[in-house]
Amino acid sequence: MIAKLIFMDSTRVKYAIIDVETTGMGIQGNRITEIAILVHDGKNVIDEFHSLVNPESPIPFAITRLTGINDSMVSDAPKFYEIAKEVIEITTDCVFVAHNVNFDYNVIHKEFADLGFPYRRKKLCTVRLSRKLIPGLPSYSLGKLCASIGIPLNDRHRAMGDTKATTILFERLLSLDAEQEVFTSFLKPGSRQATLPPGLPKDVFDQLPEATGIYYFRDEKEEIIYVGKALNIKKRVLSHFYDKKNREVAMCQQTVNVTYEITGSELVALLFESSEIKKHYPVYNRAQRRNNEGFGLFSYEDRAGLIHLAWNSLKNVPNPIMKFYNTTECRLLMERVCEEFELCPKYCHLQSNVNSCFHYQIKKCKGICRGEETLENYNERVKKAIDYLSNDTKSYLIPQRGRNKEEKSFVLIENGIYQGFGFIDDQQQISSLSELKEFLILKKDNRDIQRILRGFRNKNESKFLLLEEETGFLI
Repeated sequence: MIAKLIFMDSTRVKYAIIDVETTGMGIQGNRITEIAILVHDGKNVIDEFHSLVNPESPIPFAITRLTGINDSMVSDAPKFYEIAKEVIEITTDCVFVAHNVNFDYNVIHKEFADLGFPYRRKKLCTVRLSRKLIPGLPSYSLGKLCASIGIPLNDRHRAMGDTKATTILFERLLSLDAEQEVFTSFLKPGSRQATLPPGLPKDVFDQLPEATGIYYFRDEKEEIIYVGKALNIKKRVLSHFYDKKNREVAMCQQTVNVTYEITGSELVALLFESSEIKKHYPVYNRAQRRNNEGFGLFSYEDRAGLIHLAWNSLKNVPNPIMKFYNTTECRLLMERVCEEFELCPKYCHLQSNVNSCFHYQIKKCKGICRGEETLENYNERVKKAIDYLSNDTKSYLIPQRGRNKEEKSFVLIENGIYQGFGFIDDQQQISSLSELKEFLILKKDNRDIQRILRGFRNKNESKFLLLEEETGFLI
């Protein structure tokens, strides 16, 4: 109880209020050009530190235009390792406070990591505190927030100017939290307040489900900036906040809301994610926006008249039998086709530099590679395989898990074309395709969808239930 009372008394806690200016190269390439620290005991500023820093790299013109700091100003300034001891000493036993704390903390943390020192401090974010204690403001950027509540902000985008304004804001927030309930809750281990993006309310994160589905990162205009899929939505969303890649950091800084759709099935989540990316075209979804043609499967006849199956980059395959995004996907399909049509892996280019294939030894190749099968018989099976690959226009049903125990889901492929997915009550009996379509959520077919379905089928062939025309069925 005594320890708790001491913790809750702000006069017993020291806060290092910090701002850094940087070269602006993203978290991974960022170097500090200026740092300012004001140590606050909960009532007054009791210590301070301020210095320009030589980043040991050129300062981009755009950064100079924003901060006024140029290469000549920092040429004789100390390098970070020369001030590192002072930064450690002045912040020891202090809570690290900043406006958008993860940015400043991560930049300083990386500077110390490059020196081989594990810099760790408790963190408080004045953006998140402001959202909690001063709700409803149009913006929580330092400049606009200070203008809204009458805090003077001089020397904007200089470390000491921003730190002084943040300190006044910090004192204002302390006065609004007289019982220290908010500050205490933010500093509790496991609160995640310092981990979440500055604009994302904690209750939004807390309500995310630990279920399979898709999730949307939204900016302050509620526009979708990223769509993802996850087996555990909450866990996957949290992983974005720990990722220090420049792209991830930038995305999380813009995120003020996360919404979701539960699917129950990973396959449905993958298909849903792909269609939502095509629909909303989020700025941070790159993979399915790129026009990446990948590889093409083709056939050719050698001098002896034997038909080979092979693959190459699409620019070298003008009329491919099938298209793929990577060689792994192609190999998986070819391995399945080899087994199903008893083809020779050597002539499907799955095994190279061999006189005869390994499959012959386990009786899965009829011996074309050893001269024990006629060319005509082998080529006939290759042609059947090519017909199978190029003319797979059958209808399939793929049953999947539902969003809860009382439900099941399905994916429908009709005449070789993806139709969409749907959800059905677990007790509902379906005996015809027309009945099934009443529950169908129509979606568009495209090459990304076909890639997803091929990848799933390579691993789950038995889950593709063939729907014969005029034949009843139950799901």
